[in-house]
Amino acid sequence: MHFEALAADFLRAIRGKRSQRAFSRRLGYRSIIAYRWEARVCFPTAAEVFRFLGRLGVDADRALETFFGAAGSWKDRPPLARPEGVVALLGELRGKTSILEIARRSGHSRFSVSRWLKGASEPRLPELLAVVDAMSFRVLDFLSAFTDVAKLPSAAEEWRALSAARTAAYDVPWSHAVLRVLEIADYRALAKHRRGWLSQRLGITLADEDRCLETLKRSRQIRLERGKWVVDRTRTIDTRADAAKSRSLRAHWIGVARSRLESATPGIFGYNLMALSRADLDKLRELHIAYFRDMQALVADSSPSECVALFNTQLVVLDEPGVRR
Repeated sequence: MHFEALAADFLRAIRGKRSQRAFSRRLGYRSIIAYRWEARVCFPTAAEVFRFLGRLGVDADRALETFFGAAGSWKDRPPLARPEGVVALLGELRGKTSILEIARRSGHSRFSVSRWLKGASEPRLPELLAVVDAMSFRVLDFLSAFTDVAKLPSAAEEWRALSAARTAAYDVPWSHAVLRVLEIADYRALAKHRRGWLSQRLGITLADEDRCLETLKRSRQIRLERGKWVVDRTRTIDTRADAAKSRSLRAHWIGVARSRLESATPGIFGYNLMALSRADLDKLRELHIAYFRDMQALVADSSPSECVALFNTQLVVLDEPGVRR
């Protein structure tokens, strides 16, 4: 993804129908700085962008809560309009990912990444977008918290593909598992596609296999090449955008895990009931989130693809007032 083009498109989008001159003055500039940004001559820092959003009536901190969803919170953090807020954002996204790995994924030097993470210098908007993508793989979801990504020329096509993939995950949950099986070495070693091979591998019905393949084909996530299905592109799909569908999807995969447990499928199925303080419950949540992000980073760089695994985890308070038994 071209992050300078994406940054310029984003700044143009938040300018809206205002002229570049009027927009620049609205933000407190005497020069027509908007022209320079949109021409990619220079860019504002990340904190400046969040300040601009505030002046335009956008609550960036609340918008960020939408981005993090159930996997994190932006409450009680420094405001994004201040450099320390940007440092906190990067720290929240980073987890335990090494500076070297962030540098490799983002295309920026370890020295620059280190300084941004410590607050020794401020990333410009394209640099922020690059490191957000390097640490979360969700830069378009990040931008969608602040603007309509479908209207950004440099991102519109990818956003449509991502939205189609998200819809497929909601409507046909097993399609995501089929997609992962198509990536493993055993399938790629087949001379040509064999109907029933995928359903046998995953333990689903033949009808489910056919429906999943049709869904993936229709959403343009796979294509038939030399007699086999090929994954068009691996994407990180966040399914929290629709809360009701997200709950339904999680319930589906919890049900799959339960079914495999009941059939004595090998795996790790554990639980622990405990009494603890509210403060320690918050610490457990933080550990839970950090582990999840570390797992995502490990999976993103795992090679070769040899098997498909389901990771389920829950942390639930059982004695909340009014909870349904």
